[in-house]
Amino acid sequence: MFRKIMVPIDLTHADRIGRAVDVATQLARQWDAPITFVGATASTPGPIAHNPQEYARKLADYARGIGTDAGVRADSLALTLTDPAVELDHALLDAARDMEADLVVMASHIPGMADRVWPSHGGKLARNARASVFVVRPEA
Repeated sequence: MFRKIMVPIDLTHADRIGRAVDVATQLARQWDAPITFVGATASTPGPIAHNPQEYARKLADYARGIGTDAGVRADSLALTLTDPAVELDHALLDAARDMEADLVVMASHIPGMADRVWPSHGGKLARNARASVFVVRPEA
């Protein structure tokens, strides 16, 4: 049913998206589909990496570790954006289209008042992507 799974990830919060990663790896095993973990960074130093190359290595290591632990094919795509906060939604839509992902599995947050004014990344992807989008809430 699914041929290519994309999992957007913020490495800063990698410890909080375990449930979404578990869902993605279960679906990948069920459908024998590869997973691509997609992350974005700026070209300036950040909390995870000093430069885009270091970020790409850390994201690749993360993907390789998940793939090995879960027994699935996993790779990564590191995006370098001028302003990730502004460009992220569009960049994720482009990445899903370019890699021909037919499923996006992503973590969510507990909705609050701000979500009534500013839409979530998952909501924007669900509205605009050609792929199915599975937004996984964290455990309560």
